Amino acid sequence: MDLSYKQPKAKRSLGQNFLVDDSVIDRIVGALGNINGVSVVEIGPGRGALTERILNTGAILTAIEKDTILAAELREDHKDRQNFQCVESDVLQVDFAAVIPDARTSPVKLIGNLPYNISTAILERIAAERELFSQAVFMFQREVVNRIIANPGDSERGYYTVLVEAAFDGTHLFDVPPTAFRPQPKVWSSVVSLTPKPRSIGDEPGFRKLVAKAFAQKRKNILNNLKHTMADAAVLLISASIDPRRRAETLTLEEWLTLYELSNKNGRAL
Repeated sequence: MDLSYKQPKAKRSLGQNFLVDDSVIDRIVGALGNINGVSVVEIGPGRGALTERILNTGAILTAIEKDTILAAELREDHKDRQNFQCVESDVLQVDFAAVIPDARTSPVKLIGNLPYNISTAILERIAAERELFSQAVFMFQREVVNRIIANPGDSERGYYTVLVEAAFDGTHLFDVPPTAFRPQPKVWSSVVSLTPKPRSIGDEPGFRKLVAKAFAQKRKNILNNLKHTMADAAVLLISASIDPRRRAETLTLEEWLTLYELSNKNGRAL
């Protein structure tokens, strides 16, 4: 299915690259499982490549589209669908609970081919309101997914990895080549499935601050990164059974949570 003939053209300012490959579209929607009668939110539907497939499953779809012209096209294309609404809004500003009336009582699933230029900001927003959702299937730039799913010891693991891991269980599903889009991006994409975790101390601002300080200079070990801002950093690390000579990228999420909990308990928080 080639949707490249439709107007308007993709806008660089909104990071638009429209998905046109049928097989990829089917795989992404299929990753949501059986969504007949399930509330689904699509972020950045663009020209509606995913939208049509989702509606055909019987899902109750809310599309969030910032582009005024594309939002109008989507409403016109699906005006006879009782299971569709299009909210013209910036996803970073939208009130999810308001646009999805049953979001707090029924499981809601998220899907989207996310604009590369704000993909991390969108994910942070979703993490902040993840109690409203049961699953998210997103397509990101491949480098972003590599960071999201990086295991302890991987060079891609960093501050962002730990924050996402504290909020979600993530699974890399498959990669998508540039040829699946119009216009073609210069990079590969990847699709990831995210299952929200319950809220924990990993959501606290202090936890984010600790992780940020520990990753301040990735080539340094964790003690060298923390000792200038945390009193008795070496003692604290040893108390958490963490070798002070280790680099931040080697720590597991459980070790980060233990370290933060001990820092609060002993009054050594940053």
